[in-house]
Amino acid sequence: MLERLFPRRAPAPTPLPQPNAQLALGALLVRVALANREYLASEVAHIDRVLAATFDLKPLDAAKLRAECEALERHAPGTPEFTEILREEIPYSERFALGEAMWGVAMADGRRDPEEEEQLLAIETALGLTEEDINTARKNALGGL
Repeated sequence: MLERLFPRRAPAPTPLPQPNAQLALGALLVRVALANREYLASEVAHIDRVLAATFDLKPLDAAKLRAECEALERHAPGTPEFTEILREEIPYSERFALGEAMWGVAMADGRRDPEEEEQLLAIETALGLTEEDINTARKNALGGL
């Protein structure tokens, strides 16, 4: 009875953080991993390793950052907004390395997936990578596959 008179209000959603290079990269890595609608432990672990190595983070801090990136990826704008942040803040040579890191996430489960590859191509293109560098990153990631 009291519920009808005084309905509970849903708590206000937690505001999303303003994307920076760390959050933008992390969200894109998560987006690549989710492209095939699977999010495997091997992909999560690879994302943590990339974030730790790229931003000199301890494993726990990288995992916390990834968790924040997962929330941002679910509710944030599209790929162009994230890649614009990275294009503005990160030099080309490092963006190429990020493209290779994204391929590492896509291949963390040991298999090729057309949806992940399509997402990767869109991200690499939006990062401003040349076709030659995109092909090099793909070749390096696929190795003997």
